[in-house]
Amino acid sequence: MAKKNRGKGLWNLESRGRGTCPICKTTRVKVLYDTVTENGTVKVCKKCK
Repeated sequence: MAKKNRGKGLWNLESRGRGTCPICKTTRVKVLYDTVTENGTVKVCKKCK
């Protein structure tokens, strides 16, 4: 049976959680994971997590 609410939390995010990863510069990917850098905390893609 299909799950109706899967990914529902992404709809509240800007651009549905998609953007450009600041580390690998990949565009139009989900940037959902927090990573600590020397400049602070940034959101990165799954590959760079």
